Amino acid sequence: MSMDALSFAQPALAIRHAAFAERQQVLERHLDDESRRWWQQAREQLARAPSANTLVLLSSQCRRRLGDAPLAASPHSSRTQLARALLLAQWLEQQAGAEQLALLRQLFLWGDDQEKAALLKALDDLDSQGASLDLALQAGRTNNREVFAALALDNPFAARHYPDRAFHQLVLKALGMGLDSRRIDGLAERRSVDLNQLALDLMEEQLAAEREVSYGLPQAIAFDLLSQAQRLRLRGLCQQGRLPGHWREHFPAGA
Repeated sequence: MSMDALSFAQPALAIRHAAFAERQQVLERHLDDESRRWWQQAREQLARAPSANTLVLLSSQCRRRLGDAPLAASPHSSRTQLARALLLAQWLEQQAGAEQLALLRQLFLWGDDQEKAALLKALDDLDSQGASLDLALQAGRTNNREVFAALALDNPFAARHYPDRAFHQLVLKALGMGLDSRRIDGLAERRSVDLNQLALDLMEEQLAAEREVSYGLPQAIAFDLLSQAQRLRLRGLCQQGRLPGHWREHFPAGA
């Protein structure tokens, strides 16, 4: 594969080098002697031959060489995901700044679902200024639960860089997929009258279809911004037993 044909020059990515140094320390604490030797050799190989081919080859070997056990310090990530993100960051740092964004996009297109998820989990540290917003929005259209969860959960990129409409769509899709909305970074700060209406519309659609209402839907609602009519509607549904009991916990005291 070749990356000679890149579209047009872009600003260099603002990579959080200190964050990846911390990730490196976390990974090494979880490696035994054999896997640590391979990991050091892999990084040296990539430094000697910083090509896309080398990166893809090493990334494909991470699961077999390092295992895929979750990390105690980061329970929603695994050794393989962390190693792939570190290799990607190392490789991008070795590329010309004007080419980094185009290269990141190309790697996302080439990657399998696990590699896409690893890239998205690290996106905020790979691109702290949000230059890859279009890539994130494209990734958010996936129907693959693992890939979407990597973007939507425990990931500050959307909260920092998404416009309101895109962020609302991400929240609604996460709810529709049954993901834990409590793990959407920045959700509390992004609650609004508009998101209230969208969340209530989703609730009404689920009730009309006699489907279970998404458990985490109350997390998307700013209850103090509800109109009196909306509040009465929700209280009535709770009294009728059509909404789970935990909805009552979210009403402001005395409201």
